[in-house]
Amino acid sequence: MSQSVEKNTVVSFHYTLKDKETGSVIESSREGGQPVTFLVGAGEIIPGLESRMIGMTSGEVREIEVPAEEAYGPRNPELVQKAPREYFQNVPLEKGLPLQAQTPEGRVINMVVVDFDEQTVTVDMNHPLAGKDLLFEVEILDVREATPDEILHRHAHGPGGAQH
Repeated sequence: MSQSVEKNTVVSFHYTLKDKETGSVIESSREGGQPVTFLVGAGEIIPGLESRMIGMTSGEVREIEVPAEEAYGPRNPELVQKAPREYFQNVPLEKGLPLQAQTPEGRVINMVVVDFDEQTVTVDMNHPLAGKDLLFEVEILDVREATPDEILHRHAHGPGGAQH
């Protein structure tokens, strides 16, 4: 009897992520050839995908729909803000340009340039997939019991459970 996906198992899987509305492929683990490996219950992948993988077994392929609320959340209009143009002095600005900023505490904030003029730059700090219902095509490659070490550290240590 093969192991099924449940809390404290380590799962390796390939996925193709599509925008449910447009059907366009956003990303796929197959492009890089490396499957995703994670410890179930450790919060390593989006909750709506993890909860819907419970019960799947090795070799199983499933299309999983994840509503925005259980993926990257709804879009927050307060995360679209205007900043003074002088903050972006050395940046060749263009709409859609992804940027990173750092808070005084050292936290990295990702943003995208929405618009700009001589005085201000409008940036969107929402996750690019916020507000989108997602469609994952998932293929489970392997499921195994997590080692006590992995459970303690709250993440998978790789396909065989060895330290990395």
